[in-house]
Amino acid sequence: FAASASGSKRRDGFGHACCPGRLFGQDFRQLKEFCVGRRLKFIDDMFPPDSKSIGQGVLSPSDLARVVWLRPAVSGFGLELLRTRPSSCKGSPGNCWFLASIGALTFQDQILQQVVPQEQDFDENYCGLFHFRFWRFGKWVDVVIDDKLPTINGSLIFVHSKKQNEFWPALLEKAYAKVCGSYTDMNAGTPAEAMMDFTGGVHMSIQLSDPPPDLWGLMSRAGNFSALLSCSTPQGSSSLTLSPNGLVQGHAYTVTGVVQPVKMLRLWNPWGKGEWNGDWSDRSQDREKCLSVVDDGEFWMTLEDFSKFFTDLDICGLNPNFLDEDSSSQWTTSVAEGRWVAGTTAGGCMNYKGNRLQLLQKIPKCFKQCKQSFQ
Repeated sequence: FAASASGSKRRDGFGHACCPGRLFGQDFRQLKEFCVGRRLKFIDDMFPPDSKSIGQGVLSPSDLARVVWLRPAVSGFGLELLRTRPSSCKGSPGNCWFLASIGALTFQDQILQQVVPQEQDFDENYCGLFHFRFWRFGKWVDVVIDDKLPTINGSLIFVHSKKQNEFWPALLEKAYAKVCGSYTDMNAGTPAEAMMDFTGGVHMSIQLSDPPPDLWGLMSRAGNFSALLSCSTPQGSSSLTLSPNGLVQGHAYTVTGVVQPVKMLRLWNPWGKGEWNGDWSDRSQDREKCLSVVDDGEFWMTLEDFSKFFTDLDICGLNPNFLDEDSSSQWTTSVAEGRWVAGTTAGGCMNYKGNRLQLLQKIPKCFKQCKQSFQ
């Protein structure tokens, strides 16, 4: 492909995990130096604390009119930015997919530290400024936000932790909403979307009604290679209805463990409560080695029951190594950037034979080059 401006930035270092691009050109360090030097609290004019950032449809007009944007110190929450797995998360009914992705993220410290940079905190230089990193459209971007969060009657509206001093999930959600455009624009997504934006990795979606022959092996390798895993239950007659087996219908869960030789899976409901109550559940008689019998949202179940009561599984790894049974072979990856160029890389409409013929002539050569590279 012909080199583009973004490709030039990548060559200069921007867009990599160690040196991400800057969303809207906002530089976290420069903004912090400015605010700290002048003893100002940062307000993000690119994602302002107003109704436009929330968007239309996720809240009723009456609730939207009651929204007050508060900083942590004003809202009464403890000034501490914890970066461990939240004890539980709640939010609007349409963002359980994001909650499950957060749960998967917290089991991989390396990925968590990439998405949630560690050098920021509520310290003496606190100025209401935070930043997070996401993989978007082929490159890493650094997303700056202020810490004003939408509340009604002093309570957070969207993602919030059970612990009042556990702040990073709500701040992470705000940064992701900024990338998407608004809180409304990130409503009712899929866990795969967020997991890919957390890793920049390889994604595989599996329909459990027609699983691959080596499903267990695939999941085991994914766990060994620090991949993120999430799953979903089938939709019920109404959204988020509790089934007799304890699972919530139309809900996203996180796969937190894969245990051998018995084919057992550990799963987590990001709500922090509401668990599977079948075989090997917390209180079942065949769970003598159960570590906890409290309703904390985490539970065990067999692969057989998992395949029966969940509809799909999403795996997102930093690389494709989990795909191969032969662990001695490692994949190498590369990224190519470019743009469509009329008459060169753009085929045009199907009745324009000129460009189509050029592309068809290039196809055999491409296949030949691919074949040689694997020999």
